Amino acid sequence: MEHLPERLRVRYTKTGRIRYTSQRDNARAWERALRRARLPIAYSEGFNPRPLLAFSLALPTGCESGAEYTDLRFAIPGEASVGPVVSPEATPADASAVGALLDSLLPEGLEVQAAAAIGDDRTSLQEQVTSCSWSVEVTGMTETELVERVEHLLHADSVPIERERKGRRVTDDLRPSIQSLSVEGGGSSPGVLRLEAELATKPRGVRPAELLRGISPTLRLVRACRRAQWIDHDGIRLEPLTTDGQLLGAAAPMAAESGR
Repeated sequence: MEHLPERLRVRYTKTGRIRYTSQRDNARAWERALRRARLPIAYSEGFNPRPLLAFSLALPTGCESGAEYTDLRFAIPGEASVGPVVSPEATPADASAVGALLDSLLPEGLEVQAAAAIGDDRTSLQEQVTSCSWSVEVTGMTETELVERVEHLLHADSVPIERERKGRRVTDDLRPSIQSLSVEGGGSSPGVLRLEAELATKPRGVRPAELLRGISPTLRLVRACRRAQWIDHDGIRLEPLTTDGQLLGAAAPMAAESGR
């Protein structure tokens, strides 16, 4: 354990058939991989100890992602753990080795891109992420019609939609959560158009299907991929971990709201 940090952040993709699994299924896949890897993961206390994993924002079932994150916490020397007993010789030497090991053990569709040690900041990733970039493919309109509907939405003062919350129907204003939205031409097959959007996560996240309802009820979702999750730091948006394994890298100016 002397080579491993106390906390590690892993960036991975979720693509292909596994996109139809839930966030709970995703957590189980990670727990199985960690058991097989025999890494010295720290566990929670109580009657049902669980590996101490922290996931980024839940991905809507059926959506793909090129930027998912999981934070792992390893047991420190002397800390009680119900995890496997691992000899120092069997422990991977560094973060990249841990990432490579987990990549070989996770199911097809979950592919590790990078891993890096993180500091002692206990703020969860779910609290830190302020927006997500999405690529959304749709049908149901011509490109001219879709451009007009998007422009109408961006210039609207409010975009009310109905959602279900805690078993009851409520009306929310979608407009404040749409930081940018544009039509980027054709999608992956004939008749499919592609939208690029940046959607805020607070006070509540917006699912691609909800975005389409706000544009027009005639739109049909073909494919949605979360391309990035962003942390706001002094007006600059930062990735929690880049594909090069750099923490809080790839700085870029926060996207300005279009049509406001």
